[in-house]
Amino acid sequence: MRILLLAHSFNSLTQRLWVELEQAGHEISLELDVNDAVTLEAVAQAKPDLIIAPFLKRAIPPAVWQQHTCLVIHPGPVGDRGPAALDWAILNRAESWGVTVLQAEAEMDAGPVWASRTFPLRAATKSSLYRNEVTEAAVEAVMEALNRPQPQRPAAPLWRPAMPQSARAIDWNADDTATILRKLRASDGAPGVRDGDYYLFDGHPADGLTGPPGHWLAQRDGMVARATCDGAVWIGRMRTAAKGSLKLPATDVLPEAAALPVAPGHHDIWYDEKHAIGYLHFPFHNGAMSTDQCTRLKDAFIAATQRPTKVICLMGGPDFWSNGIHLSTIEAAASPADESWRNINAMNDLCEAIITCGSHLTIAAMAGNAGAGGVFMALAADMVLARTGVILNPHYKGMGNLYGSEYWTYLLPRRCGAAKAEQVVQARLPMGTAQALDLGLIDGAFGRTPLEFRALVVAEAEKLAVATDIEAKLAAKRLARLADEGHKPLAAYRAEELERMKLNFYGFDPSYHVARWNFIRRVPKSRTPLYLARHRQT
Repeated sequence: MRILLLAHSFNSLTQRLWVELEQAGHEISLELDVNDAVTLEAVAQAKPDLIIAPFLKRAIPPAVWQQHTCLVIHPGPVGDRGPAALDWAILNRAESWGVTVLQAEAEMDAGPVWASRTFPLRAATKSSLYRNEVTEAAVEAVMEALNRPQPQRPAAPLWRPAMPQSARAIDWNADDTATILRKLRASDGAPGVRDGDYYLFDGHPADGLTGPPGHWLAQRDGMVARATCDGAVWIGRMRTAAKGSLKLPATDVLPEAAALPVAPGHHDIWYDEKHAIGYLHFPFHNGAMSTDQCTRLKDAFIAATQRPTKVICLMGGPDFWSNGIHLSTIEAAASPADESWRNINAMNDLCEAIITCGSHLTIAAMAGNAGAGGVFMALAADMVLARTGVILNPHYKGMGNLYGSEYWTYLLPRRCGAAKAEQVVQARLPMGTAQALDLGLIDGAFGRTPLEFRALVVAEAEKLAVATDIEAKLAAKRLARLADEGHKPLAAYRAEELERMKLNFYGFDPSYHVARWNFIRRVPKSRTPLYLARHRQT
């Protein structure tokens, strides 16, 4: 079937559908929803059997849905309507939620239902729910819709308007910690919670901290703690209310943060150990890794290698493994070029520590999506395991033809051979776990949820740790590293990569800096890249 994806942006759900539909044998193309004229032109060129809209911010033109079957994915159960479905669900403490695949008609979100799914609504941010439960439910519902002969009309649709800031606003004197966390989680990603001169994001409980409601209490690792009427919350990210401001670590935005005492509490890096296996967690916000985070994670990894264990699992986070260097902190720096250079070198230091670890077998346990340098950081481990449904973007070119580092010129060919390595970095397309397995990028894919995946990773790690040949495997690993080093030193790969990166950061071509500026500020693309708009390639 020829399927045209129509989307506001190539977001995580759209990427997952691209992968799943193509794997199912359908002919897939995508058009970004720029304006009605462009959409009409795309439909005329693509001649689709079906149009699927995973993520739109405006209505499909009548001339399109009147002539073609258009299936819209709505992140709410049957009968729910409106642009802020998850926001209201979280704020109103819904116990369960869902996804509906419905046919586009004149009235928004009110067309015939083709398929739907429901799921328990866990206590999590809007972004996390979207990337996990919503995405899994949407994939299942779309696959069902493709095999349904006709839709069913929904009953009693309920329209929910966009959520205003008045509904998100925090009353620090009256709202308890649980209410404040719900408001922050319902506003995560966008638009955030407006609080005076700032927008607040990334909230976590601050157990053990108390103070006068509304007062800033403490700071740690980029976060600041603020008192509630019954405790406190950690705020991980903030931006000023000024137009065009950047979302950054809260301590970089709040002037009084520097004077606050450092207090224990929520961590963005932690280590636990069980049955002689070390588990290193790093659920960085949006998977971005700043210079400071790379350095702290490298130090934590080296500390883990000093423990009397034989296996270290690099767990990342439930939503992301890693997306590489932190474009927001780079953009906010006095010299983005200099900060780009510091950040990529810190990433390289971390990758080098993993590659050269001879004392332990290392497992990259990818419960969440990964992109760019984050994928290659995973390849630095001895074994790469991924949750089924994870999406990988093992390429850099979409960020202004960035060359990339993280020793990818060593790690990628070692995994899949030179020819396939070139194919991977040139493709610019998302990759599912089935394709990653075929290419040899990963060693296993299993588990539907992050919890299920973690349990299976633990079982695999424990099997490795008690194997009678573990010392032989470690010896073979050290010998292989010595042989590779003799053939070509790691320092040579790094130097060659950084020479190309230096041109990206400091050269005459500003493509990387322009692409980063647009990405951070979510500037909509003016046209669909040809590698996605396959209907425009002929």
